[in-house]
Amino acid sequence: MKRQTILIAGIVVCLGGCTLAPKYTRPKAPVPVDWPKGTAYQETLSTANATDVQNMGWREFFTDNKLQKLIETALTNNRDLRIAALNVEWSRAMYGIQRAELLPTINANGDGSIQRLPADLSGTTPPKRVTVERYDANLGVVSWEIDFFGRIRSLKDQALEEYLATEQARRSAQILLVSSVANAYLSFAADRENLALVETTLATQQDAYNLIKRRHDLDLVSELDLYRAQTQVDAARRDVARFRQLVAQDKNALNLLLGVPASDELLPTELSGITPPKEVSPGLSSEVLLRRPDVLQAEHQLKAANADIGAARAAFFPRISLTAAIGTASSDLSGLFKAGSGAWSYAPQIVMPIFDARMWSANKAAKVQREIAVTQYEKAIQSAFREVADALAVRGTVDQQVAAQQSLVNAFAETYRLSNSRYDKGIDNYLSVLDAQRSLFAAQQGLVSLRLAKLANQVQLYAVLGGGWKIESQPAP
Repeated sequence: MKRQTILIAGIVVCLGGCTLAPKYTRPKAPVPVDWPKGTAYQETLSTANATDVQNMGWREFFTDNKLQKLIETALTNNRDLRIAALNVEWSRAMYGIQRAELLPTINANGDGSIQRLPADLSGTTPPKRVTVERYDANLGVVSWEIDFFGRIRSLKDQALEEYLATEQARRSAQILLVSSVANAYLSFAADRENLALVETTLATQQDAYNLIKRRHDLDLVSELDLYRAQTQVDAARRDVARFRQLVAQDKNALNLLLGVPASDELLPTELSGITPPKEVSPGLSSEVLLRRPDVLQAEHQLKAANADIGAARAAFFPRISLTAAIGTASSDLSGLFKAGSGAWSYAPQIVMPIFDARMWSANKAAKVQREIAVTQYEKAIQSAFREVADALAVRGTVDQQVAAQQSLVNAFAETYRLSNSRYDKGIDNYLSVLDAQRSLFAAQQGLVSLRLAKLANQVQLYAVLGGGWKIESQPAP
């Protein structure tokens, strides 16, 4: 018995590391090594110093104190992030269950039986009725599969990769949450600034209307000018109501992200009062995308599919299991642990598959699943490259747009001043004043939108480069 046990242990040690899974090779990234070049990217790619965005904590990137507190609140209370963390715990537990399949299950059991046999079945001479008693106490292993061909080990590897994939999914969820809170914060500030703008415009339009109405009452201006002035007042009132609605909706969106109501003292009043995030650089190579959590998640899923092939291949080979027990047995309960009552049993079993069409289909399905995982991995890289390229295109042009829009606002403001002056002197009609007012208001709103786009693009570039999943920044290597 001892020699057999040592032999089995030796075989398990020698073959325990064997699997039939194909050797994993990372697919080549289906994107260019360099970032896009052109007039839209000229300013962006002029920086040669690469920023280690993925090791830059969100506290280091977002320098606005109010925004930092809101992000911290969201990381504590957001339900989506909490679900992602629970999924990690669940996957870890499932991996523990699958890994435990490699080890034998040892049970202790005791049983007893009393059986009355009739004379013709007792086997005694002469035949007579007998009562048979039996008591057992055993420590045993029941149907432990010895993983000669790596079936269980491949399933264990698959569970491990699934667990690691959920951990990367949690990191992706945190990146999305951090950037979403920042964008909601910026949108709230922009809409509040727009609301202040339309409230100022309404006050100006109301004053102009009151002045024209007094002139109309004195027959100094036509009724047409009065109604034209009224249209501007009504349009401004409509815009005030619309932006009040947007501000309320922005706050509701921010509350949902935070998981708790946002404190009023932490809410911004305008974009200009927000401390902008730090500038980041993508570096010179797109290989940084391979470390993005969503790309790593797709790669772990690819490795899991690769391990599944090993389990499907191992199903074609014999499956060996062992049932063994050692303990005591006695016909009398009081003699169960006396000397000479020792008992043991040893029952190895081997199952050799001869024909099972399901195994062939399972093997083919595993290979197809791996090809799907490869395609998903490549698409994740391509999507990441496109997101970074889009963010770089905005970064390379948004400053020019803001400068041009600011110049446009200044020009329309001067146009409105001159038109209003000409109208007061009776040189021009009120229609030119209305056109100048509408153009100025639209240009001012456009300027707010472009300033928002610039700040949001900094957040977007930080997120698409994989930043935001570390709570604190790490020291540079």
